[in-house]
Amino acid sequence: MIVLSEDSQRTSGKDAQSMNITAGKAVAESVRTTLGPKGMDKMLVDSSGGVVVTNDGVTILKEMDIDHPAANMIVEVSETQEDEVGDGTTTAVVIAGELLDQAEELIDSEVHPTTIAQGYRQAAEKAKEVLSENAIDVTADDRETLEKIAATAMTGKGAESARDTLAKLVVDAVLAVRDDDGTIDTDNVSVETVVGGSIGNSELIEGVIVDKERVDENMPFAVEDANVALYDGAIEVKETEIDAEVNVTDPDQLQQFLDQEEKQLKEMVDKLTAVGADVVFVGDGIDDMAQHYLAQEGILAVRRAKDSDLQRLARSTGGRVVANLDDITEDDLGFAGSVAQKDIGGDERIFVEDVEDARSVTLVLRGGTEHVVDEVERAIDDSLGVVRTTLQDGEVLPGGGAPETELALQLRDFADSVGGREQLAVEAFADALEVIPRTLAENAGLDPIDSLVDLRARHDGGEFGAGLDAYTGDVIDMEAEGVVEPRRVKTQAIESATEAATMILRIDDVIAAGDLKGGGSDDGGDDEMPPGGGGMGGMGGMGGMGGAM
Repeated sequence: MIVLSEDSQRTSGKDAQSMNITAGKAVAESVRTTLGPKGMDKMLVDSSGGVVVTNDGVTILKEMDIDHPAANMIVEVSETQEDEVGDGTTTAVVIAGELLDQAEELIDSEVHPTTIAQGYRQAAEKAKEVLSENAIDVTADDRETLEKIAATAMTGKGAESARDTLAKLVVDAVLAVRDDDGTIDTDNVSVETVVGGSIGNSELIEGVIVDKERVDENMPFAVEDANVALYDGAIEVKETEIDAEVNVTDPDQLQQFLDQEEKQLKEMVDKLTAVGADVVFVGDGIDDMAQHYLAQEGILAVRRAKDSDLQRLARSTGGRVVANLDDITEDDLGFAGSVAQKDIGGDERIFVEDVEDARSVTLVLRGGTEHVVDEVERAIDDSLGVVRTTLQDGEVLPGGGAPETELALQLRDFADSVGGREQLAVEAFADALEVIPRTLAENAGLDPIDSLVDLRARHDGGEFGAGLDAYTGDVIDMEAEGVVEPRRVKTQAIESATEAATMILRIDDVIAAGDLKGGGSDDGGDDEMPPGGGGMGGMGGMGGMGGAM
């Protein structure tokens, strides 16, 4: 009896496990050389000739043309890490790849995949306990540590040449947008990139830069001590809500009609003038006649401001976005010490600066070329994420492979207390974690065996913070050196890597499905399956990844 079509592909048993493990390991290997302060960059070229040069793990994996379903599970590890923490994406992927590599050896030794998965889960829970017990407390007042965390996230990336300057800007930005209840939304830190100048010329604007120009040449270029009105509407003649037709039989009637429209526009501008507005940001359009009246009153006006710009302006200036000009009052106005149209990178934009207690700020990043500023922006994004995470959790760990070395040591001790074959999986998990210090050594041109031996010896002596200095090859106290990162970077990396590895290990049959989105059924029933594979492109070995690697 034929169950599957003749063209169907099916791989089962150890062949399926081996194929999936190979795919996962290939993804990890593709980013492994980017890890650490001496990691190398990747150049990604798309079909149209566009180029991205980066060593940011999640960016590399997003841009790669990966077709294999198991490989895509590893890519999801980096995306989860990026969304949750903002940094550590390469670490998470490398650990996931090494967990699969260790598992493959156990499978060859006849250890069942579900046993390995169970052991991995136990090891991951124990690892999180160890990290929690050894975490270092940090508060928002400890600027020095926060700056070190920000600088660590930029190490090895394109922004490293000016990391101390940028780290200060990042900490200032995150602290500025931190709400009284401790909530931090880094979307309130806007990033503008400018090609020209050096990275060290980057600056923090305590306010908002709006990518617009004043609507009329007769309006002032700059307004000092400005009262700012935010109107999510249009300064135009209101249209009727239903289709209407006006029959004009006399020229005087047409003039009266035009005069009435002009009067409406004048009243809207008079309303803004009456409440004392010097600057107005409008969400929709501004009629030409209204522009004329606004210019006469000396009001600087901007039209078609995005909703996000209006919200950031409200947070920054302390104003309120109004939906009806008839309801606007003086209390709705925000304040800015300066609102001016300036040239930045050859484009005219509106700078809203010198605000009191800015809750929305803008980082202006500079660099010699477009590729440089793009990489600086990625580094800043990671740095913002780790500072935010640190302030939310209040806990950090030393870097330089110190946590992984300590975890490997303690997990080997923990394995003795684990019964059954799960003990072998826990020991394999410990071995897998050492891939981080080993890779740091390899990427720095050091002997990985000597480095691991030195690290183990120091940790055996009780030095939790002992990590590898990639520049000198020495094992040093990373906390004293200021190389620290949020605890959540490590715990999230271990969680995500473990979940992805165990999911891949539990797959023993790979079948080329039809339409996984339910296209094969037209009865509207419940047989719709979740998306996630389409055709099994790349299943015939690693063909689907060949062009990407």
